[in-house]
Amino acid sequence: MKRLLRMNDYKIMPLSIISSLNHQQIDQLVTLYSNEFWCDTRTYSDVSLMLENTDIVIGVKNGADELVGFVRVLTDYVFKATIYDLIVHPDWRGTGIGTMLMDSVIKHQALKNVDHFDLNCLPEMYLFYQRWGFTTELGGLGFMRRFHHKD
Repeated sequence: MKRLLRMNDYKIMPLSIISSLNHQQIDQLVTLYSNEFWCDTRTYSDVSLMLENTDIVIGVKNGADELVGFVRVLTDYVFKATIYDLIVHPDWRGTGIGTMLMDSVIKHQALKNVDHFDLNCLPEMYLFYQRWGFTTELGGLGFMRRFHHKD
């Protein structure tokens, strides 16, 4: 994969919101995942299958059609929407792409009637998500997980 353009190229590289990824952008997403502890084992085939089964996909691409940010949502469109995998290319962090992605989710027309949004993040990201009204005060609710180990 060729090197993504750096944020210094932003002035000449307009950003666009996209709702699906082409094969090259899926490959770029797998590369983004490979650099993060929470998703570094994801493969192209698994990511392709995940995208096929995701309700809402939002990406940010630069003018060279390279993926520089991504987020996805699973939802019933009424009661719950869960935000997953918000990720920004390291060269583009601090440029507002994360904010652009979150604004795109929260303002998404298909999600306008959803009662509440959920997400998982590390404590150091709490302040970022609090801008959209996210809180850790859930009235005693806790998070649970069951692991399925693939054979």
